[in-house]
Amino acid sequence: MSSESKEQHDLSCRDSSEENDQYNLQSRIHPEPQKEPSPDLKQFWANNQHRPHSRIHIESQEQSHTNCKQFVIKKLQKNCQCSPAKAKNMIFGFLPVLQWLPKYDLKKNILGDVMSGLIVGILLVPQSIAYSLLAGQEPIYGLYTSFFASIIYFLLGTSRHISVGIFGVLCLMIGEVVDRELQEAGYETVHSIPSLGMVSNGSTLLNQTLGEICDKNCYAIRVGSTVTFMAGVYQVAMGFFQVGFVSVYLSDALLSGFVTGASFTILTSQAKYLLGLSIPRSNGVGSLITTWIHIFRNIHKTNLCDLITSLLCLLVLLPTKELNEHFKSKLKAPIPTELIVVVAATLSSHFGKLNERYNSSISGHIPTGFMPPKAPDWNLIPNVAVDAIAISIIGFAITVSLSEMFAKKHGYTVKANQEMYAIGFCNIIPSFFHCFATSAALAKTLVKESTGCQTQLSSVVTALVLLLVLLVIAPLFYSLQKSVLGVITIVNLRGALRKFRDLPKMWRLSRMDTVIWFVTMLSSALISTEIGLLVGVCFSMFCVILRTQKPNVSLLGMEEESEVFESTSAYKNLRTMPGIKIFRFIAPLYYINKECFKSALYKKTLNPILVKAVQKKAVKRKIKEETVTFSRIQDEVSVSLPHDQVELHTIVIDCSAIQFLDTAGIHTLKEVRRDYNAIGIQVLLAQCNPSVRDSLARGEYCKKEEENLLFYSLHEAMAFAVDSQIQKEICIPNGESLASE
Repeated sequence: MSSESKEQHDLSCRDSSEENDQYNLQSRIHPEPQKEPSPDLKQFWANNQHRPHSRIHIESQEQSHTNCKQFVIKKLQKNCQCSPAKAKNMIFGFLPVLQWLPKYDLKKNILGDVMSGLIVGILLVPQSIAYSLLAGQEPIYGLYTSFFASIIYFLLGTSRHISVGIFGVLCLMIGEVVDRELQEAGYETVHSIPSLGMVSNGSTLLNQTLGEICDKNCYAIRVGSTVTFMAGVYQVAMGFFQVGFVSVYLSDALLSGFVTGASFTILTSQAKYLLGLSIPRSNGVGSLITTWIHIFRNIHKTNLCDLITSLLCLLVLLPTKELNEHFKSKLKAPIPTELIVVVAATLSSHFGKLNERYNSSISGHIPTGFMPPKAPDWNLIPNVAVDAIAISIIGFAITVSLSEMFAKKHGYTVKANQEMYAIGFCNIIPSFFHCFATSAALAKTLVKESTGCQTQLSSVVTALVLLLVLLVIAPLFYSLQKSVLGVITIVNLRGALRKFRDLPKMWRLSRMDTVIWFVTMLSSALISTEIGLLVGVCFSMFCVILRTQKPNVSLLGMEEESEVFESTSAYKNLRTMPGIKIFRFIAPLYYINKECFKSALYKKTLNPILVKAVQKKAVKRKIKEETVTFSRIQDEVSVSLPHDQVELHTIVIDCSAIQFLDTAGIHTLKEVRRDYNAIGIQVLLAQCNPSVRDSLARGEYCKKEEENLLFYSLHEAMAFAVDSQIQKEICIPNGESLASE
């Protein structure tokens, strides 16, 4: 042997002896004869002779060190520079209509856009009037809201298909805020909202701030427009700071459960109109249960005229709605049943004089034209600022999810931040024109798409239909019964209530999502809409944490004639090396699951604390003897532990499924490595992603000379483990020479 090879041999022996102090103690106390490497190790060595030491070395790139001041100056220079091209891009980005409208294909798109715009406009007329009651407003304000939202989204939106306007859940949330503020302001809320221009006894209040008399209806829309303004400000701010990621906390299951739970509250709030009852609108925690208690207490006061009208409208609307959906592929356009029912009911109420004869509740006078713009009440902002947060998030989340869904279906892209700007300004600008919060609505969007919509030009057609109603037709709805509007609102809840039919499929796909759906639905219905949304978000976050707290763990084996490693409990015929165990942990390693990681690792491999306890017990038992040999201690350990655990010399932790580490996770890995090293078992980490490697480096998991304990692949780690074990077995005679010295 040459002096150079002998020097390398001595160096490798010295390194292996330093890595295993316990093994050196054994060599000094009770030296063993030289052993041949085990057959499995020899076979693995033979199969990998071409790369026993072929470590992957990737040289990190030097990062340029830029101080914070230079970074900020550079960013400001980049963003504050103004050029004609940049100004043009900013204007075109903020007003997408300037990009697609000049390229509009008149022959190809105009027919579909006009048809869909007309149909959606016809459907929006009765729905806008009906949902106004849900928001605690007069019918005219619902028409205003749908009109302005259609125009503004046409200018600012990036989706070609969604219909932005009045939405039931947001109307419910607005209505709850309006009722609360009316009560706090001292307005009487027992009676229904009177018609415009009619002031009921005790329903006026002198507004000292503005120096003008504002009746109950005036104050209601003032509250509604103020909360709408704040919701729009929040949405624009989210778009400016590009925090659209907030919507990721609202999963599909959570949104579906929230809408279904809110649908029960909407149904409950409209039940009094179907029965013709005048009862106070309950709000706050448990409003659904409180409302039904009021209904049953006053059931004897049911107006038979309103009840019969409601039943007749239900018998007409429900079957025709089902037929529309069943034959939507064959029908060029859905039958406007709602409009037909509204016209027929209005004529019947007018000529039958139902209000005079049977005291049936009617919509009352709906004026034509537009009211002068008016700023929101700034004094109300502190009262409604918190309520506007939930409204803004729900409106944005539903709009973005629908726009992305239809964009994917039709092969184009939408910009989430621009959508946030669009829906934000659909709330800010209309709030000065006596409107309330809007968002996209699934039912009207589906109608819009199925009737041939190609671009948002259809929104202009819809706005023209609403404008015609506002300028000419609105007063004709004077005799329309509120029970008819309540029926229209309830019938439109069918889609949300049908989610119960999807529960078995959802349960098969994901039980966790089903539980989230139920918790959000029940809390939204039984507690309140805002608290229900908060409960749903918190519970879904808790479920995510729960999944990482007790993740899947497994021992891995290698598939024959390949470098693929899979779970030995899930697949058959996987090869494992004696003395080496590969452990996979499928979750980030952080403070919540660090104990789970340690217990699972010890259970699957070997508990070093138990081994140390057994060794101490054996030492104490033999302490009275003159000589204590490591072999006798090892015999005691062998009696207490399985044979394969005693032979264990390397544990490889597969870090490919560990997304990140926190301080607790790094400390846990250090503890695990220290505990195993104390009993002569080396711990290797493999397949760490860059984030984990950076965390390990910052946490000083290993010294500079110990970086060979981190591997880019499991196969590389196994080759290193086999190589180090063979070298250790070859170097055993050196322990004898050391002992003799």
